[in-house]
Amino acid sequence: MRLTDLNFSNIGPQLTLAFAVLIALILGGNGLLIWQFHIARLQTDRLTGANQQVITVLRLQQGLLSFHQRLEELAQSRNASTLTSEAEPLRTTLLEQIARTRSDLSHLPPETKVDPALLPTLDAIEITLQSQLEAITELARSGDWDAVHLRLASELQPLESHTSELVKSTDEEVSGELTETVVNMRKVQLRIFVIVPATAICTFFIAAFLGWAISRRMIDLRLEERVSERTRLARDFHDTLLQTIQASKMIADDALDENSDPAGMLPAMTKLSNWLGLATEEGRAVLNSLRISTVQKNDLMESMQKATETFVTSDSLKVAFVAIGAPKEMHSLLREEVFRIGCEAIRNACQHSEGDRVDVELGYTEDFVLRVRDNGKGIAPPVADQGKQGHFGLRGMRERAVRIGGNFNLTTSPASGTEITVRIPGVKIFCKTGASATKD
Repeated sequence: MRLTDLNFSNIGPQLTLAFAVLIALILGGNGLLIWQFHIARLQTDRLTGANQQVITVLRLQQGLLSFHQRLEELAQSRNASTLTSEAEPLRTTLLEQIARTRSDLSHLPPETKVDPALLPTLDAIEITLQSQLEAITELARSGDWDAVHLRLASELQPLESHTSELVKSTDEEVSGELTETVVNMRKVQLRIFVIVPATAICTFFIAAFLGWAISRRMIDLRLEERVSERTRLARDFHDTLLQTIQASKMIADDALDENSDPAGMLPAMTKLSNWLGLATEEGRAVLNSLRISTVQKNDLMESMQKATETFVTSDSLKVAFVAIGAPKEMHSLLREEVFRIGCEAIRNACQHSEGDRVDVELGYTEDFVLRVRDNGKGIAPPVADQGKQGHFGLRGMRERAVRIGGNFNLTTSPASGTEITVRIPGVKIFCKTGASATKD
């Protein structure tokens, strides 16, 4: 895990807009193409339905012609028994043909315009067919064949003529649908010819701009990362190396002030040597901080206690540590940032508060809480708000807390001292169950 991964990167408004426009353009172009294909399909369905309607009406006309022709043949034979015996099968066959016609019409595409006279014609045939056949067979039994021929001419031929008119009107409708289909398909073809190249060209330019914006954004992010890394190194130098050098200088100054006491020079020089050695180690740690964590153990309290030993220069100053809740494993780089914040807060309290007690509290609950409290003289409001000129301690602590997604709060007063609280959401700092605390 890298520290720069802790914050959600803002990809930038230009990049976001270009990506949104590209997606909208692709979806819009594909949507227009799909809509054109939908129009073409509807037109094709209408033409197909009209053709199916013509075929259905032609079959009905053929069935009526066969029915009428057979009755004419039976009437010409003047055989009443044959006509009577074949009348019912002829009627059944014609009714089956009408039923198939209705079924075919019900299965036409929804866009098909059915001739409004077709269904009433089918109803009329079904209603009158039984009575017409009964009348013809009665006339045949009575031997009145002239009346039979007259009946056939007056009752059945009009149905055939009406069916022929239906065939003609349906055929005209098919011709009109065919003409409209040809015109509409040409329009669809022209629209597709315009949409596809236009979408491709626009997509190319938007994609090119998106690539340029991504490249620019990568350059900006690299620059931001370099600036952020320099800022972090500046904080580390202040929190470690510079502070150690400053403390070493104070020891040297004290030794120089007491040069009349040769017996005290050796302990002072020994302590100065130790501090300069510590400065060397801290300098190396800062230079290698991009690759190596300066907190080697997964025990934040132990690390702070060891660091605190170097801050306490008076036996009258007491530093007390307390942990609330069971310690939890933390992501190593975040733990290091918390360690730096805590060390800086404890160092400030030990060196500048002029109090005699510092309480350090580590809270392991739903969130992680670091609290450093002293009973000293407090911090002047301008310094608490803006930091002391030329010093980066308070500002560095705030920046570190914000950098790792935490909340930094400082309260101070001359009567109660200073309290620094850092709260970090547990989902950010605590490792998941089974995860390694030193996983990067």
